[in-house]
Amino acid sequence: MSKTFVTQPLPPSAGPETRALDAGLIIDAATGAIAPNISMSVNNALMPGDGAFSADGVEDLAALPYLYARWTNPTVRQLEQRLAALEGAEDALASATGMAAIAGMMLTLLKAGDHLIVSDVCYAGAAELTQRILPDFGIAVTAVNMARLDLVEAAIRPNTRLIHCESPVNPILRIVDLSALSAIAARHGVLVSVDSTFATPVATRPLSLGVDLVIHSLTKFINGHGDALGGAVMGRRELVAQIRGRAGVYLGAALPAQSAWLIMRGIDTLYPRLRMASETALAVAHFLERHSQVERVLYPGLQSHPQHELAGRQMDVFGGMIAFRTRDPKATASRLAERLRVVHYAFSLGHQRSLVVLLDTDEMMASTYRLTGEALADYRAYAGDGLFRLSIGLETPADIIADLDQALTP
Repeated sequence: MSKTFVTQPLPPSAGPETRALDAGLIIDAATGAIAPNISMSVNNALMPGDGAFSADGVEDLAALPYLYARWTNPTVRQLEQRLAALEGAEDALASATGMAAIAGMMLTLLKAGDHLIVSDVCYAGAAELTQRILPDFGIAVTAVNMARLDLVEAAIRPNTRLIHCESPVNPILRIVDLSALSAIAARHGVLVSVDSTFATPVATRPLSLGVDLVIHSLTKFINGHGDALGGAVMGRRELVAQIRGRAGVYLGAALPAQSAWLIMRGIDTLYPRLRMASETALAVAHFLERHSQVERVLYPGLQSHPQHELAGRQMDVFGGMIAFRTRDPKATASRLAERLRVVHYAFSLGHQRSLVVLLDTDEMMASTYRLTGEALADYRAYAGDGLFRLSIGLETPADIIADLDQALTP
């Protein structure tokens, strides 16, 4: 006799590690398969009168039956529900990349005549979008050091609609007091979005600190295996539904089902991976602080980090990202690229393998940030002439340290 398997919901008391494994999980009713299915079908059968031909006027596309994969897909929807559970959100929208999540959120919530406040240092794609694209649509943008809450409040205008920041900030690992920032925004009726890619929900859950929307590049730590692109925005259902109905439909950056499946595979081990990476990162950061070729190390878990106390209050673990400076960054970069065997000299971050790359300050200013005056001086206080961004992977800690030591030493 065949058996029909029924998925039981998680109890409300389920811990975060359990939610990372089972939130949104659907057991296959026919086979009992526990691993999520991959629904590769672009379209779904329907009865006349089901769904809608157009998304226009639909309050929440996620409430409709599955119709067309660009709108909603069963595998992607499982991923969204798991992400929402991890962040304590009512809903989530997954997208093809983290950049698609940022752009979709901004192009939904902002229109001509509105004003955006953005972190003066943040992910390069976000910085360049706000500097080069949004002004073309009549959206005013002010870049602010969000560690200076007095500057944030001073920048708010009557037409300010959104404050967007990161914590920790890419690449200088500056921390933003998210509770205090959210309180300022609430007083002025302004939404706050936070890119929490570096932290992940293992370290920080921004929605619990008063933030309205949290964004992740799923490509990084949440997937954790360097084999799938993805992004997501999470928050209150009405905000996510608004972004889904506009950006999710009309910008076309839908997440493929296979990528969603790979990312869910990565989330299964998110908590142990991030905890291990954090422990290793602290050991590596202490090693780098003692190294003769290293001028400065930036890691929230170090006492020397200028916002260590804030990081301790806001982060459950300190994450897998380290930044450090050397006396001759370009020469050091050449040695690292030539000599490293365990760590890899490459862009991106958050993967199972350790990655390091030089971010030259002059190049970053010319191509992306274009900071001047006090803002440039603050960046240089962190980065000097160039900053090495080191993403810690899952290798044996002693092997990472030995590899860096032999490559750093002239």
